[in-house]
Amino acid sequence: MAQHAERNITMVMDFYEMTMANGYFQNEEHPKRVVFDVFTRKNPDGGGYSIFAGLEQVIEYVENLHFSKEDVEYFRSLNQFPESFLTYLENFRFHGDLYAFPEGTIMYPNEPCITVVAPLIDAQLVETAILAQVNHQSLIATKTNRIVQAAQGRAVSDFGARRAHNMDAAVYGARAAYIGGAVGTATVLAGQQFGIPVSGTMAHSWVMYYGSEYTAFRKYAECYPDNTVLLLDTYDVLHSGVPNAIRTAKEVLEPMGKRLKGIRIDSGDLAYLSKRIRCMLDEAGLEDCKIIVSNSLDEYTISSILAQGGPIDSFGVGERLITSMSDPVFGAVYKISAVEQNGKFEPRMKISEVVEKITNPGRKQVYRIYDQKGEAVADMLADAEETVDFSKPYKFIDPEQPWKERSFEGFTAKPLQKLVMKDGKRCVELPSLKEIQQYVKYQLDKEIWPEEQRFDNPHRHYLDMTPGYYDMRMKLLDKLSNHKRGKI
Repeated sequence: MAQHAERNITMVMDFYEMTMANGYFQNEEHPKRVVFDVFTRKNPDGGGYSIFAGLEQVIEYVENLHFSKEDVEYFRSLNQFPESFLTYLENFRFHGDLYAFPEGTIMYPNEPCITVVAPLIDAQLVETAILAQVNHQSLIATKTNRIVQAAQGRAVSDFGARRAHNMDAAVYGARAAYIGGAVGTATVLAGQQFGIPVSGTMAHSWVMYYGSEYTAFRKYAECYPDNTVLLLDTYDVLHSGVPNAIRTAKEVLEPMGKRLKGIRIDSGDLAYLSKRIRCMLDEAGLEDCKIIVSNSLDEYTISSILAQGGPIDSFGVGERLITSMSDPVFGAVYKISAVEQNGKFEPRMKISEVVEKITNPGRKQVYRIYDQKGEAVADMLADAEETVDFSKPYKFIDPEQPWKERSFEGFTAKPLQKLVMKDGKRCVELPSLKEIQQYVKYQLDKEIWPEEQRFDNPHRHYLDMTPGYYDMRMKLLDKLSNHKRGKI
């Protein structure tokens, strides 16, 4: 079920996109093609990498981009736009091309995960919606992956819907969490829409309704004898919850030939309680009963619980995952990098007093560089039309240390950007969500250095440049600097 099946989200835009679009239209600039790049300036949580997510929804959005009669009438009511432009909007369709990394690609700052090559107005109008999808899903996928790594092979599920920033954030956050390595979600619509496994048992209200904790457990077990997971912390975990769970296993499930599948605790000292619970369950012959914990978890609390010997089998993670509470802004931006002049793309560059805000100009390709073991040692920016030949030692430039003579020898280069939309229509078959998740795992297991995956002080992944691209960038930077000083 596409996100546009029952609604048109074309109007999810900043108003300046429409004022600029009208200005370009009035000045007859709109047929000219331009290039915009989507990239981030930093990894969230001070991490060593990010995960690119949200591409499928970007493609759906662009394919369905149109203005309804109600949309056009709204713009007419603002009394800011001429009828000629409103008529143009009535017949508008996106006629550009999109290049992108495969969804799930491990990415780094200052490299374009999406490049839009399109007529000027087309490229301008998609800015907000593209950034909204990429920023949100990439953030949640990256955060979830940190949590999954902290769990050290134990299952992590998304329990975050009720703390998400709205219903869309819950659903697409669950999708992103699955890409990041979660095994499932409690959000039913995400399960229906994306095929994500769903799970859930009971809330404290179930226990409180029946008054007697044992009665509540018994009735639940009678309803779901093959999948009984009991919530223990409504009253007293060790003196009430565990004894009543064991009684339910012995008096209700075992006479039916069934086993208690699991227990869940949602409060208290999870490391201490889980160790006590494990001993009590094992003494009762319930060694196969799993312990599931929730309650304000993230990568640091999970790491701490496991370091203290907490015998946890799986984690349900809510608010700190679905909101990426520790660093809730991904920060991807959308910047123009080239304008078509006489059939060729002329580079554009933003300069700033803040070095991190200086952009990389021109139409580009991003290459991932692999050593002979298949590990990714760096990424490299090149002009989109440039040929990169690694059959012999290949000289490159580190823009942070350009004075050093460096080359790749015996390495291989893989282009990351692929054409995914041509003239507003998708031209590739998109992978399944499970395939995207597996792609993330493969990269982190086989390609990305463990040193980049540390939570604290990770190794920096280098973004190098070809000599030709670096030379073009520096000449343009010098030209713009002279312009700023009033010399040209």
